[in-house]
Amino acid sequence: MTKNTILGMLIGGLVGAATMLLFAPYSGEKTRDLIQRKSIKVRDRTNELIHDAVAQARSESHEIAETVRDKAGKLKQHGQDMLVGKLERASSALDTGIAAVKEA
Repeated sequence: MTKNTILGMLIGGLVGAATMLLFAPYSGEKTRDLIQRKSIKVRDRTNELIHDAVAQARSESHEIAETVRDKAGKLKQHGQDMLVGKLERASSALDTGIAAVKEA
């Protein structure tokens, strides 16, 4: 759930409650009771939606963190492999240079 969806639901609930007040066929006491019950339902539903959104965000952040760790590990390994290859070539070139100097 996005922030806009939650905000839209909350505003919709408030507009619905205001409309209900304007067109309510009930007495003041019964209308207040009805508003209170509807408000509690809207509050509970909003809390549910927020809880679900937070849980989803946490889950997605854990997945992203795991992906980043995995890619970082692969990148580190690739860098180490490249370094070993360069060191082997440098060592080989050094050995060739030393052999050439000894022959000269």
